[in-house]
Amino acid sequence: MIISVPREVKSYEHRVALTVSGVHELSRRGHEVLVEDGAGVGSAITNDEYRSAGATIISDADDLWARADMVLKVKEPVQSEYHRLREGLILFTYLHLAAEESLTRALIDAGTTGIAYETVQTPDRRLPLLAPMSEVAGRLSVQAGAHALTAPAGGRGVLLGGVPGVPPAKVTVLGAGIAGTNAAAMAVGLGAEVSILDINVDRLRQLDAQYAGRLKTITSNALEVERAVVDSDLVIGSVLIPGAKAPKLVTDAMVQDMRPGSVLVDIAVDQGGCFENSRPTTHDNPTFPVHEALFYCVSNMPGAVPSTSTYALTNVTLPYVTLLAERGVSGALAANADLARGLNTLKGHVTHRSISDAHGLPYVDQTELLTPAAGKQTG
Repeated sequence: MIISVPREVKSYEHRVALTVSGVHELSRRGHEVLVEDGAGVGSAITNDEYRSAGATIISDADDLWARADMVLKVKEPVQSEYHRLREGLILFTYLHLAAEESLTRALIDAGTTGIAYETVQTPDRRLPLLAPMSEVAGRLSVQAGAHALTAPAGGRGVLLGGVPGVPPAKVTVLGAGIAGTNAAAMAVGLGAEVSILDINVDRLRQLDAQYAGRLKTITSNALEVERAVVDSDLVIGSVLIPGAKAPKLVTDAMVQDMRPGSVLVDIAVDQGGCFENSRPTTHDNPTFPVHEALFYCVSNMPGAVPSTSTYALTNVTLPYVTLLAERGVSGALAANADLARGLNTLKGHVTHRSISDAHGLPYVDQTELLTPAAGKQTG
């Protein structure tokens, strides 16, 4: 199989979808790996390092995509890349289609096979390809929030940990999944007064035992969310429904009642955001005011630390990439149910229920499209 790795074009996105070790592994199995010129520079990986592992460096992005059987990316294609989508192409990347109707329709119109990292799911509902980036985003959210709270950045001028004689900042984390628990760990470590809310009481019990009272755990409901948010200096939203739009937990009215200069960081903005006023921002313009609060809604937060994120991502994606390369789409999906749950589009149809619901598009079960009667198998 010919596997292409383009250079990411989203603002301040310096990650790359494959490391040198990933190129080496695929090359030694007989696959051809094409890497766009300079794709790894932001992650401190040079063209020469890719070449030494067996990759061919391609300078023209259109040529790179056209030659590929499978394209590996980090972030979803932006509109300037839509013309490169085509029938028979496998696209394996973060897609976040529930919040991207235009991209969903572009994939359908092109007949591209879209497999999303964030919807690959194990039977116990873990998201193995989202987990490492959730860890990064959770930890970064506290760093970003702490900076936004400083007066020069437009915040309240509050130090998260306070100092002797001065109380610490109040931090509320919405969601006790991977991102939320990593955010809480960072905030507790910096000495903040931290509360975490979730609907899963068993998870809250685990955290209560782990932190021995240093982390306040609260069962999430509308009233408790409002109380916690209004009383916070920093709110971190990390609520996720796999493949679907995030629920809007923080309303405009809550934000209006917060103290001036408070900060809200929305980790879930890729999936539409869990704050009513959220909209995607970029690393070069990360915040915007809502009433007298400050929102941080960067949609590719882990891109700020590419040397960490790139390796963490390839560690978990490479086994699935290898399976797709070895067996093609139909063989790989049949062999691995976790990967099969990651299929979003196939042969011009939406194959993930949450995405069809989000955009009012027809849903087709993938088994109907992968049977011999449905025509030549993809991949």
